[in-house]
Amino acid sequence: MARRYVDLSVPIEADIESDPPGSEPKVRYINHQESWKGLAASFPGLTQEDLPDGQGWAVEVLQLSTHNGTHMDAPWHFHATQDEALPGGGRRAETIDELPLDWCQRPGVKLDFRHFADGYVVTAADVEAELARIGYTLKAFDIVVINTAAGGRYGQKGYVASGCGMGREATLYLAERGVKIVGTDGWSWDAPFVHTAKRWAETRDPKIIWEGHKAGREIGYYQIEKLANLDTLPPFGFEISCFPVKIKAAGAGWIRAVAIFES
Repeated sequence: MARRYVDLSVPIEADIESDPPGSEPKVRYINHQESWKGLAASFPGLTQEDLPDGQGWAVEVLQLSTHNGTHMDAPWHFHATQDEALPGGGRRAETIDELPLDWCQRPGVKLDFRHFADGYVVTAADVEAELARIGYTLKAFDIVVINTAAGGRYGQKGYVASGCGMGREATLYLAERGVKIVGTDGWSWDAPFVHTAKRWAETRDPKIIWEGHKAGREIGYYQIEKLANLDTLPPFGFEISCFPVKIKAAGAGWIRAVAIFES
């Protein structure tokens, strides 16, 4: 049986709008001509002329946050504890290196929320309505991804402020049904901060701040941010593979997310 793969990840790239100002990745490229001294350091007396075409190796030096590029957040990123709404009460939140690997390749489900305005906070009723529209009943361990208006703006001016976000009740709707991993093509699972800040100025209600993330305090879950190409996916009928880089005791890790179709 043949397989088809769809890349759901963005490249780690400097000098584009991918993150808020000051938190973007930095990449320094060292080319074959520049690097020969690094190679020669292991071979005393070696000159550049001794190397084929005078070339050493190509090396890249990166300055990154675990939240640059397509990455997965662990419950530890959201809060120091998780599962406070479950029997037995809260416990220490899991870090990215504690993610069970068998959760990372599971059936995918895409919810299309591109029609919602930038800054809109998705509700449980919105999730339920979209599942009814596509004719799908959630199963435990499904990987649910949210296609927002931000997906088509990655790298462009205004990306960070683009797209809708998942609210507390929408996030818990998924978690209560056994969904362990979710994802979005936006910069954040929550509504962009610039829009939430306006609501905060009007209401002074602290519950609206990072409410989707903070739902992990009640029921732990993992979330992927800055996905790509979700608009090319059908609502279901594919698997998602999303294994994170194993960083000890970290709140997040980079992933190469891929949709896999059997044909």
